Amino acid sequence: MEFNNVKETGVLIVGAGPSGLALACDLARRGVPALLVEQAAALFPGSRGKGVQPRTREVLDDLGVGDAVRAHGGPAPVGLAWRDGKRQGEHDMFRRSAPTDAEPYGEPWLLPQWRTQEILHARLRELGGEITFSTALTGLDQDADGVTARLSTGAVRAAYLVATDGGRSTVRRALGIPMTGETVDPSPMLVADVRIAEPALDRLNWHLMGGEAGYTAICPLPGTADFQLVSQFKDGEPDTSPEGVRALVAARTHLAAEDVTEVRWASDFRPRAALADRFREGRVFLAGDAAHVHSPAGGQGLNTSVQDAYNLGWKLGQVLRHGAGAGLLDSYEEERRPVAAGVLGMSTRIHRGQQERGAEAQQLGLGYRGGPLSVGRAGALEAGDRAPDGPSGDGRRLFDVFRGPHFTLLTVDTDTELPVAESELVHIHRTGRYEAYGRGIFLVRPDGYIGWAGEDVTGLTGYLARFTR
Repeated sequence: MEFNNVKETGVLIVGAGPSGLALACDLARRGVPALLVEQAAALFPGSRGKGVQPRTREVLDDLGVGDAVRAHGGPAPVGLAWRDGKRQGEHDMFRRSAPTDAEPYGEPWLLPQWRTQEILHARLRELGGEITFSTALTGLDQDADGVTARLSTGAVRAAYLVATDGGRSTVRRALGIPMTGETVDPSPMLVADVRIAEPALDRLNWHLMGGEAGYTAICPLPGTADFQLVSQFKDGEPDTSPEGVRALVAARTHLAAEDVTEVRWASDFRPRAALADRFREGRVFLAGDAAHVHSPAGGQGLNTSVQDAYNLGWKLGQVLRHGAGAGLLDSYEEERRPVAAGVLGMSTRIHRGQQERGAEAQQLGLGYRGGPLSVGRAGALEAGDRAPDGPSGDGRRLFDVFRGPHFTLLTVDTDTELPVAESELVHIHRTGRYEAYGRGIFLVRPDGYIGWAGEDVTGLTGYLARFTR
């Protein structure tokens, strides 16, 4: 098929899930032309990825949606075990800690996936972007200068293409990139968003029911009137019809079928863990579920996906707007694929009961030490570490100082003269001693990680030169 009119853009994003929307928002605030297309006619309607980990909350705050996430979500309720219709006692499934200066979010935050996507879509519109719905990728070609994508609505020529089109990624298959993985659990599962009449079931707990047929969990979704229902099938196949969902609830819980007043969305899936053999093919990148597929245990999939976008967005911005060499984009796979592999292993262990949902699941400890963009150490931090929050010394928080598409050159407890002037690319901030950093000079990347650190400025200008013309 030939197209007479070919639309041009900087980045074509295929798939308007959480990672695609986060990337579109990040590129929009950087002034990078981008087109976000989605095969479906509307945003995904279900709750599937409902847990937002502390590190992802920091990312969403930087993207400008922290207040909306806070307003529409809530903490995960404590689990309540049931047997034969009787309460057996509470069990907290998550590690919780009080917020600190360095780590302002101490526990997972429940927010149904559809709401997360609505929030990011609203932010994208604020930034001047939009989603092109009912638009499928039918093929692509690439050369040394760009990618030509054939869409169901026409053709697009882009400098780069990013596949955020899910575990069955059309783009990944078109590129012939294999995924290596395993079945985490041979038992299929049903997940559904339901409404349950009160007082049949309270919204104070995450309700947990066992049984020979498989476990069932019913979790209230904050900011909505819905519950998420998850049920395992050791035998047979899930029936996702409203009648099937109601019958399941009646068979496996103390509730009656008529207590389920509405089935808003339902799906079945097989828990699987898989990792793409590579995250890049020329000018095409894989992110989110297109690059890695997780068990839902531990709430890692959506979070890792959003953080893929956060890592890639600023690098595309430096190349397309600030003249950085295209080699910078090599660091995306070098940094994110090891992280994804580690998170996949953790979520599989949690699913199989081999690991608790502890501090590791919060993703605050993930970083890029020893990576291609990590140079030096100073005080309490090494390059590649997450840059901690804390008081900035001028009435703000450090996360307020970092927020935006720029690098931040942060001096802590030192008045060393800097060889860099304040600019659009680099903001400069000086503060007094702070234990989370110690004494030193720290260059904070646009994605909130320490890129360069030192006790003096030796090597700083050479490091920064990698990101501009």
